[in-house]
Amino acid sequence: MDLKAVVVIVCLAAVCCFTATQAGIPKCCLQTSKQIPRKLLENVERCELQPKNGLCDIPALVLYVSGRKKPICADPWMKYWLLKRKLRCATNNF
Repeated sequence: MDLKAVVVIVCLAAVCCFTATQAGIPKCCLQTSKQIPRKLLENVERCELQPKNGLCDIPALVLYVSGRKKPICADPWMKYWLLKRKLRCATNNF
């Protein structure tokens, strides 16, 4: 086989293996924030509770804010603040 063809096949195999292994890695919050600006909290679209007993090490409240690509990892006690302010947070875990 031609050397270029071998290199292409090896590269494709490496890319396939890399993407396949990333699919099995959970996205967890590694740290939480206790101070989140009010403007961000008012733009929360949905929330999820990250339990400590699952694949993730710490409990967290994952906030998905409109206009942001990455979610915000908040301290779980923030859910009471969101409920008190009657901010809409569409999730079954709430």
